[in-house]
Amino acid sequence: MLKKIFQKLLNKSGKNYEIDSRIPNLLIFYTLLHRFFMLIRGFLKTRKKVFIGSNTRIYNSSNIVFGKNITIGKQCEIDGFSYEKIVLGNCVKIGSFSTLTTTSHFSKYGKGLKMGNNSAIGDYTHFGASGGISIGDDVIMGSYISFHSENHNFNDTTKIIREQGVTSKGIILGNNIWVGAKVTFLDGSKIGNNCVVAAGAVVNSVFPDNVVIGGVPAKILKHIEE
Repeated sequence: MLKKIFQKLLNKSGKNYEIDSRIPNLLIFYTLLHRFFMLIRGFLKTRKKVFIGSNTRIYNSSNIVFGKNITIGKQCEIDGFSYEKIVLGNCVKIGSFSTLTTTSHFSKYGKGLKMGNNSAIGDYTHFGASGGISIGDDVIMGSYISFHSENHNFNDTTKIIREQGVTSKGIILGNNIWVGAKVTFLDGSKIGNNCVVAAGAVVNSVFPDNVVIGGVPAKILKHIEE
């Protein structure tokens, strides 16, 4: 009975997979109980239907657009101070111990983050979103991912680097992408649709649709057949 209820809840939230028959009811019970407390916590913090883990802090939530069934894990820090809205689409998940920084220095107001529907990222993610990060729909990402959407200027030898300011191009990920663990995205990175980024890659350039990329720096490893 409990498994059927949980299956209906999953389907209602847009998850189309079938629960493994070996999953015990006790695990489903603990999951539902945990989600209930996350929902209560999310409503108290945002006044919206958002699932939020323990010890997570959200700043300037009025500048954040929450879709349906958003999950933000425990001990996250979400900075909503940006000149564009932070947009989290339906069924977005941000893993535990993750950080979103949008304004890292008072000399430059940050742009922010947009994540599309059904996109999820693992634990210990760092979103450096000062220069803007755009992530499409159905993007699945592992743990320890980092985004760095600005670069320090360094060409003026009469000044120290930290006083030369920054430049920003932003980071863009398309739709239907699988990103392995410990990938680093540098400013100006752009990934097309239907791509795979191998674990540990350092991405610093523009890539087309339907490719597998990997390496340091990342390069095309193979093309995915259409």
